[in-house]
Amino acid sequence: MLWEPGDYHGRHVRAPASVPMLIDWLPELPRMVRVRVRDYTCDCQPTFYELCQAGGVRFIRRTSEGGGGLLVVESPDAIAPTVNELWAMLLKGAAR
Repeated sequence: MLWEPGDYHGRHVRAPASVPMLIDWLPELPRMVRVRVRDYTCDCQPTFYELCQAGGVRFIRRTSEGGGGLLVVESPDAIAPTVNELWAMLLKGAAR
């Protein structure tokens, strides 16, 4: 899904086709010791995303360049099916 043929990068998030749903990005939270990255987008862009899981919940982590460093924020955590749907919307350009 959204892999570019002949490209050795990861997934790229599509540009929004219309007004996307806005994700409520929150400051990065100290989580469990182990956070598992289930999927990710290519870091060749100034903003990239990771689908993460920790302690039985999932969330999306957004990393972007800004202010002389990296800014890391996270979506609210929820059960896997809810965040998986949000992840799919993000990849399609339907959420930001």
